[in-house]
Amino acid sequence: MKPEIIKADGSVEMFEGTKLEASLRRAGATDATAERIRHTIEASMGPLAESSDIYKRAFQMLRQDARPAAARYSLRRALFDLGPSGHPFEDFVAELFKKEGWTVEGRRMIPGKCVPHEVDVYASRGNEHLAAELKYHNTPGYKTDVKVALYVKARFDDIWQCKEEDAKTCPVDVGFLITNTKFTKQAIDYATCAGMGLLGWSYPHTGNLYDRMIANALFPVTALTTLKKAEKRLLIDKGIVTCDQVREHRDVLRTVGLTPERIGTVVAEANTLCEKD
Repeated sequence: MKPEIIKADGSVEMFEGTKLEASLRRAGATDATAERIRHTIEASMGPLAESSDIYKRAFQMLRQDARPAAARYSLRRALFDLGPSGHPFEDFVAELFKKEGWTVEGRRMIPGKCVPHEVDVYASRGNEHLAAELKYHNTPGYKTDVKVALYVKARFDDIWQCKEEDAKTCPVDVGFLITNTKFTKQAIDYATCAGMGLLGWSYPHTGNLYDRMIANALFPVTALTTLKKAEKRLLIDKGIVTCDQVREHRDVLRTVGLTPERIGTVVAEANTLCEKD
């Protein structure tokens, strides 16, 4: 009988070794490495193991074999490590839209019919204009629910009813609710019915946040395995939120206390990680 595990949201489900193996392969692990890690974990699992402990063990073993694969495997956790405030996540999403060819403004005030609204990301590409409200969470098991979707949709409705001259100055064709976690089914059903875009870690099924990060080879600085946690925090405080920015502003690494040798190691990992397949 398959062992049961406790997920981040507290629910219990059967452990599926094939899912673990698939996630390791998706991150770039070889077939042999993925199989070895899976069998090692399966052989030593106790009753009701926590999914977070399984992740940590898999990550540690993968890091010994292939750091870039380990960094990709850790992407969801790396987004959590951008916190505790939501501003670094907002800056990261802005960089993602820039990678996709959008002209982006962060935290822009947009007039509404009743009151002005600050949107976390405002982006334009050709004749397309979008505004996004971001909801960042530090807890892996947290899901963005329908109450949040209702609140965000009400803000966009007020923007869409603004005066014609305001709409021409700052048009918004589509409104998005973006989160680093998952959505409840009710939130998805409501947004689909109400015509509001959703982007989350695993939603929609294709083109979700994970897919777009991989497609654009854009990764949070917290994914780098050659940096210490305190060093990552210092870089985030200086506005460095992506691995690309580490490569572009390697002088900042010196200001947080890295030696020239370590700077070379960190930049080399960032270069490898940011290469598109």
